[in-house]
Amino acid sequence: MPLFAKTPVETTTEPYPRRWWALLVLCLSLLIVVMANTSLIVAAPDMTRDLGLSSSDLQWVIDGYTVPYAALMLVLGATGDKYSRRGALVLGLLIFIGGSVMGGLVDETNLVIAARAIMGVGAAVVMPATLSLLVAIFPRAERAKAITAWSATSGLAIAAGPLAAGWLLRDHAWGSTFLMNVPVAVLGVVGALLLVPPSKAEGMGRIDYVGGLLSIVSVGSLVYATIEGPHFGWGVGPITAAVVAGVGLLAFVAWESRHPNPMLDVRRFAERPFGGSMLAVLFFFFGTFGSIYYSTQFLQFVLGYDALETGVRLLPLAGAVFVGAAVTGRIAPKLGVKLVVGGGMVIGTAGVLLLTRIESGSTYTDFLAPLLLLGFAIGLSLSPATDTIMGSFPEDELGVGGGANDTALELGGALGIAILGSLLATSYKDKLTDLIGGRLPAEAMDTAKDSVGGGIAVAEQVGKNPQGGAEQAQVLLGAVHESFAHAIAHTSLIGGIIMAVATVIVIAVLPGRKRDTTRGQEEAAETSEERTETVGA
Repeated sequence: MPLFAKTPVETTTEPYPRRWWALLVLCLSLLIVVMANTSLIVAAPDMTRDLGLSSSDLQWVIDGYTVPYAALMLVLGATGDKYSRRGALVLGLLIFIGGSVMGGLVDETNLVIAARAIMGVGAAVVMPATLSLLVAIFPRAERAKAITAWSATSGLAIAAGPLAAGWLLRDHAWGSTFLMNVPVAVLGVVGALLLVPPSKAEGMGRIDYVGGLLSIVSVGSLVYATIEGPHFGWGVGPITAAVVAGVGLLAFVAWESRHPNPMLDVRRFAERPFGGSMLAVLFFFFGTFGSIYYSTQFLQFVLGYDALETGVRLLPLAGAVFVGAAVTGRIAPKLGVKLVVGGGMVIGTAGVLLLTRIESGSTYTDFLAPLLLLGFAIGLSLSPATDTIMGSFPEDELGVGGGANDTALELGGALGIAILGSLLATSYKDKLTDLIGGRLPAEAMDTAKDSVGGGIAVAEQVGKNPQGGAEQAQVLLGAVHESFAHAIAHTSLIGGIIMAVATVIVIAVLPGRKRDTTRGQEEAAETSEERTETVGA
C-alpha cells in the first residue's frame, strides 16, 4: 500500500481499506474548528483585561469567527465537491493555521478580530469537507457509525475547548489558546495527505455562483443582525442587515427554484426528513450553545472557578455525548429518526428548563444535571439527524449537504448565544436596577449593569474606597450574584419554551416510517440525474 493516499475513492469498487484511520483525521480536523469557538469562552476574561475590550469588542472577538464560518460553508462545500474534497480540507487547515498564528502573536483588538475572521474562513472550508469526505469514503452500511463518531466529536469539542484553554491559561497568556490549534492542524494536514483518499463529484455541472453569492449575503447579514441588534441596539446597521438578509433570502429562493443546477435545491426543505432534521440541528445548538454561554459565566464569575476548573466541570457534558452516541447506534436503526431525534429534543429541552432553578446560592451541582441532559441529547440525536440530511443528497452534492448541515449547526449556535445572551443581559440589568437603585454613582452603575464581570469589578472598587468599605462591597456583590442568577433562570425559561415549541414542530415534521426517508433519498438522486442531463444538454 502506498505511503500517500493517491487513488480517488470514486474509482474503487471496494471500500477504502484505511477508512477508519481517515475518519480519525476528519474528526481531528473537526475537533479543532469547533474548539476554536468554545475555547474562547474561558479565555474571554483574560483577553478583556489585557486588551481593554469593551462589551462590543469582546462580542466581535468571539463572533468574528462565526460570521464567515456560517456564511461561507454552503459555497465552499460546493467548491470542494467540484474540484477536490481532500484539497479543500488541506487548504482550509492551512488557512486556519495562518489565522491561529496571527491571533496568537498580535496584541491589538482589530487584528485579533481579523485573525478570528481568517480562522472562520478556514473553518468554513474544513467543516463541510470533513462530512462530505466521510460520506464519500464509507459504504452505506458503515456510514451511520462513522457519522456517530463525527457527531460525538462535535460534542466533545464543546467541553474540550474550555478544558484545553483553561490548562494553558494557568501558565500562559491568552494568545496560547490560538497557538494550541497549530500543531493539531499541522497533524491534520499530514494525516489528510497520508490517509484520506482524493475525492470529488463526478459529472458535476457548473457551480451556481449567483446562488452562492446570495447565500453568503443572506446568512452573513442574518448572523450580523442577530449578533449586533440584540446586544447593542437596533440602529441603522443591524436593521439594514436584517432587511438585506430578508431580501437576500427571498432572492435566493427565487433564483434556486428556477436554476437548472442550483447551489441548494430549496425544494428539499419540503421533504419531511430533510426539513425536520435541519430544524432539529439548528435548535439543538441554539439551546446548547446559549446555555453553555451563560452557565460558564456563572461558574467563573459567581462561583469563582478559574479557566481550567471551569473546563474540568464541563467534562460531564462530553461524557454524556459519548453515552448518547453509543445508545443511538443501537436504538436509531430500530426506532427510526422521528422517535430518536424527537426524544433527544425532549431531553435537551428538559436540560435547559432545569436551569430555571438557578439562584444566587446555587453550586456546581445544580448545573450538573442540565449539562448531562444536554450532552446526552446531542449524542443521541445529532447523528441520526445529520445522517438523514446527508442521505438526502446525491453523491455529487455531498459538500453542499455538509455545508447545509453545518450552516444549521453554526447558525443555531450563533442565534442561541446572541438571542439568549441578549435576554440574559436585559434581565440582569433590570434586576440589578431594582436591587441597587440609586445607591451607586451613575457611571459606576452603568458599568455594573453592563455585565456580571463589570458588576464584580465595581464591587471590588467599592471595597477599596474608604467611603464604601467591605460591608457595602459585599451588599453590591450579593446583588450582582442574585441578579445574574435571576437572569439565568429567566433566560432559561424563555429558551426552554422556544426549545419546546421547536420540539413539537420537529416531531410533527419528521416522518414516522423509515421508507419515507428512503423515498426521499431516491427522489434526491433522481432530481440530481435530471439536473445533470439538463446541464449536459
